[in-house]
Amino acid sequence: MADAKYKLRKEDLVQVIAGKDRGKQGKILRIDHEKGRVIVSGINMVKKAKKKKSQTDRGGIIEIEAAVHISNVMIVCKKCNKPVRAGYKIVDGQKKRVCRKCGEVL
Repeated sequence: MADAKYKLRKEDLVQVIAGKDRGKQGKILRIDHEKGRVIVSGINMVKKAKKKKSQTDRGGIIEIEAAVHISNVMIVCKKCNKPVRAGYKIVDGQKKRVCRKCGEVL
């Protein structure tokens, strides 16, 4: 799965299409290409016990985002404001990602 090509990038606005957070939107914080998973802000929150690292640092139970499989998120088009599939078109001599519904550059 390490050589798989994804049409999603960091900072893309995505919507979850499957799982407990279905319908929620957030920005991609990190993409793990080896495992085929993404971390989306505010999605798939899990509680984690964190150890105190320094005197000023707070320990205890914190909530962080856990990874979601990349197949469970879809990019959101700014014009349609809906989750859409991304396609590619050559625009001004450059290959750009476009919305498959309206043709808007993503």
